[in-house]
Amino acid sequence: MELVLSIGIGVLAGAGVWVLLRPRTYQVIIGLALLSYAVNLFIFSMGRLKMNAAPVLEKGVGVDPALYTDPLPQALVLTAIVIGFATTALFLVVLLAARGLTGTDHVDGREP
Repeated sequence: MELVLSIGIGVLAGAGVWVLLRPRTYQVIIGLALLSYAVNLFIFSMGRLKMNAAPVLEKGVGVDPALYTDPLPQALVLTAIVIGFATTALFLVVLLAARGLTGTDHVDGREP
């Protein structure tokens, strides 16, 4: 499972960088989104991949850290997803405004 997740993170990051370097603004936004997904998966994987384990401690049960997953990366990723949606929406509004003002969607504002 760790190998599949690592390959997925690598593919998302590589595709994000490749699309980020394209000359169109919409492709830059998609590249930033792919990179943010790769970073979210990376942060989520830092909490150890553990199947069928409780994310929080239960009252009256002995505390053995090996029996629980770390809830902090899950909370960080959830927050990052919400912030990512908001920034992507902001980028799209700026993209539409820039396209209306300049008449082109190239990053530098000029057609080749």
